Parts: sequence; structure tokens; C-alpha cells
Amino acid sequence: MNILADLYLTFAKVGVCTFGGGYAMLPILQRELVENKGWATEEQLADYYAVGQCTPGIIAVNTATFVGRSKAGIPGGVCATLGVVSPSIAIILVIAAFLSNFMDIPWVIHAFNGVRAGVVALILTSVIKLIKNAVIDWPTRIIYILVLALAAWGTFLAPPAALKWLTSPVFLVICAGVAGLVVRTVKGGGKK
Repeated sequence: MNILADLYLTFAKVGVCTFGGGYAMLPILQRELVENKGWATEEQLADYYAVGQCTPGIIAVNTATFVGRSKAGIPGGVCATLGVVSPSIAIILVIAAFLSNFMDIPWVIHAFNGVRAGVVALILTSVIKLIKNAVIDWPTRIIYILVLALAAWGTFLAPPAALKWLTSPVFLVICAGVAGLVVRTVKGGGKK
């Protein structure tokens, strides 16, 4: 199959199977890109997630763009991006036309509650897989714990406005990257 068509169809399949936003796509992306297609390793996918998180836009769209570009250049990035957003656009248009008529129906409310619970389980599964492949030694465990603590502080405890920047995802990703480079340089003279 043509790589551009394959990118479009693969990411359209990911886009149509996902409810709950970009994070809910993580387990599906992992299965499709790493296990089924072999387009990325676990480590590469974790890097795509990290960069996708700290760049403007939706993490799934950013990841699709990165993977598509790595497989087939700019046309691949465009096809993968269009693939991941096409189902969402179609579904949103249909839902927007009819949702207000159905939102107060009890079974619709219960269905959305069930979808949300399922999304949390899918995200948790992805997080566990990412932790196994990314938190591999004591330095990465320390970086993980510090970033987790700062992110939790920003999410649950609302730091003072003057310190809010410490909990920014962009700041945390950049600091974790710098810390990883420093640890790698100190431990192995720049070698893995």
C-alpha cells in the first residue's frame, strides 16, 4: 500500500477509535505505531509524546505529524495529521447537530460517564507502559518523582501565582530534558 494512504488510514483508525482527547489516544497510538506497524519504538513514541505535549496543539495531532513526517517527509506529516483529525471533525459535526437534544436523557448521561471511566483506564495503561520504558534507573526515578510532585502541586494544590510557572508542562519537560542530558553526560561522558 502507498505509504501516504497507509499513514492516513492508520491515523484515521486511531482518530475514530478515540474518545476523551489526546491522552486517550496514547494506548491506541502505542499499539498501532509500535506493535502493529513498527513505525516507532517505545522510546521514540515517548519522545513524540513529550515534544507533542510541550508544543502548541493537540498531543495526538502533533504525534501524528511527527510520525508521518518521519515516515514520508512533509506529505506524510500532512496525511497523518489529516487522518487523525478527519474522524473527529465528522463526529463533532454530527454530535453538534444533535447533542443538545439528547444531553438530558439519563442513558446518554450514563453512557458518557462510562466512556470517561474507560478513558481513564486506557490512559493509566499507557502511563504504566511509558514508566516501564522511561524510568529505568535512579536518576530517571528522581527526575520522574520531582516532575510528578511539581505537576501534582500545580494541579491539586494551586501554587501561588508567582510560582505557577514551576508547574507549567513546558517548563517541566524542558527541565526534565536538561536534567537527563546532565545525568547522561556526568554518568557516561555523553555516551548512553
